[in-house]
Amino acid sequence: MDQWLEISINTTDGEIDALADALTINGVTGLVLESEADFRTFLERNRQYWDYVDEDLTERMRGVARIKLYVTDDDTGRAQLARWLEGIDAPYTAVSLREEDWANNWKQFYKPLPVGERLYIVPEWERDTAPLPEGKVPLYLNPGLIFGTGSHASTQLCLEGVERYAAPGASVLDLGCGSGILSIAALCLGAGRAVGVDIDPKAVGVAYENAAMNGIGKDRYTVAAGDVLSDKPLAAKLAEERYGLVLANIVADVIISLATQVDALLAEDGVFLCSGIIDTRSGEVRAALERAGLAVIEDWERTGWVAFAAKRA
Repeated sequence: MDQWLEISINTTDGEIDALADALTINGVTGLVLESEADFRTFLERNRQYWDYVDEDLTERMRGVARIKLYVTDDDTGRAQLARWLEGIDAPYTAVSLREEDWANNWKQFYKPLPVGERLYIVPEWERDTAPLPEGKVPLYLNPGLIFGTGSHASTQLCLEGVERYAAPGASVLDLGCGSGILSIAALCLGAGRAVGVDIDPKAVGVAYENAAMNGIGKDRYTVAAGDVLSDKPLAAKLAEERYGLVLANIVADVIISLATQVDALLAEDGVFLCSGIIDTRSGEVRAALERAGLAVIEDWERTGWVAFAAKRA
């Protein structure tokens, strides 16, 4: 079925759980609960993973308490909806969705993007239609739901650093690799091999798919799921090799914690390139790098975000 109805039932934080229970009793098998209170609780519980939350997202969640469910946009779906809402007195809205639009609407916001002096990021679905500017190196991506499209300022800062510090033939370690954009860019620019690590297991498949789009196989690129801060066997395995370039486009707190591990990962004269740092915390990160025996050799900034390149002091 290509046509669906998205049903949004408005409620309150105090009533949302009871409403969800009532819908479940009526036979609803799939619910999406959206609540400002849950959103803020989630932010607090995971504060170590970000320093900045998009203001537009925060505003969109302000005062929200609703449940969404989906039925087919036909007589059968409407009859099912009537059964699900029996005995439930709550206002709702219904919006028609085509399955194709539902899956692909986000793609309209992702267009070819020049970054730095050489890189040209191209969404995979425009591979055969987007002209490649002269002198540019293409980087094909299908990010899916994994962070890393190249549009965020912190990612662009790190990609510019990759252009400068990914020496031909060098080995690269990408901590918090997400879609794999940074390490794949390094390989496209001439690095020899790369390893990516991310705490999200979904990143493994996405990064491998993006690498394959660029003609990069597992002989040059390895991706693993895990947290190098808490998984000592993983950290030890990564330290079996020394890398010419270590990348971390994460957040200030994680970079500060990672700083003490960098020395065990860097090759002689290797570079640690980190980004995802809001400007108000750049001093803390610089101090942590220096305490760990690293010297910042370059820093650059864009729209309130900062990147550092560092070597052993």
